[in-house]
Amino acid sequence: MRLFLVKFFLVLTLGLSLQSCETLKNFNLESTSTDEYKDWSEEKLHTSAKESMDDGYYQKAIKMYETLESRFPFGEYAAQAQLNIAYAYYKNDDSEAAIAAAERFIKIHPRNPSVDYAYYLKGLVNYNRDIGFLERFLPTDTSQRDPGSAREAYNNFQELISRFPDSQYIPDAQQRMIALRNNMAMHEVHAARFYLKRKAYVAAVNRASEVVNNYQRTTAVPFALEVMIEAYKKLGMETLANNASRVYELNFPDGPPVPERESRTMAGKVWDFIGFDE
Repeated sequence: MRLFLVKFFLVLTLGLSLQSCETLKNFNLESTSTDEYKDWSEEKLHTSAKESMDDGYYQKAIKMYETLESRFPFGEYAAQAQLNIAYAYYKNDDSEAAIAAAERFIKIHPRNPSVDYAYYLKGLVNYNRDIGFLERFLPTDTSQRDPGSAREAYNNFQELISRFPDSQYIPDAQQRMIALRNNMAMHEVHAARFYLKRKAYVAAVNRASEVVNNYQRTTAVPFALEVMIEAYKKLGMETLANNASRVYELNFPDGPPVPERESRTMAGKVWDFIGFDE
């Protein structure tokens, strides 16, 4: 027991020592980093930060832009620095910081000529928020994931369109909104199929009806109708099943116009086979 206590205190002391060293190291690095830009002009900070951004050194760019903003709050590049900080955080995969910086820019500069980009950037951050390492290299069906970020992105782009109908970012935002709407609709289809598989037919109909009623003209509609037809049949509601069948045959006589997963990579097929998304 005594030996255990001795070892425990040795480990605890060593851990505290290492933590203290790390804290001092960070403090020294911070001091060195701050001193590095001590005599820099606004122009030099702006140019160097942009070069770092272009080279992919986003953390370094953030540090320089923040230094520029704090030292020259009313300077020529102060507002642009704030916007660039938001973009750098986005590129550095720090979603929360990127959105916070964009919202700060909107609040401080509501009439800035570039404020529409801040609204667009919020949508872009949420659009890509859940794309991590696995999604980049092992593509999965994102419609099976929580659609919370997709809804946020859709609302962000919608706000951009309503506030700035002439913005140069509208065409891209509109294309992303189409993809997001299809994605959210297919999420409802997956939920409906989940209930169908578990014989919760009423719940399946409700989720499928959500697609038919609220996501018209999306690629998910024929798949939602298929769920409704099967669920109604299981419930013994032949009239409703026949009605859904007539709607399907009238609008999709050759089946779904867009395959559910039109382009599947080998990695995606392996992912589906393993069943990680189910």
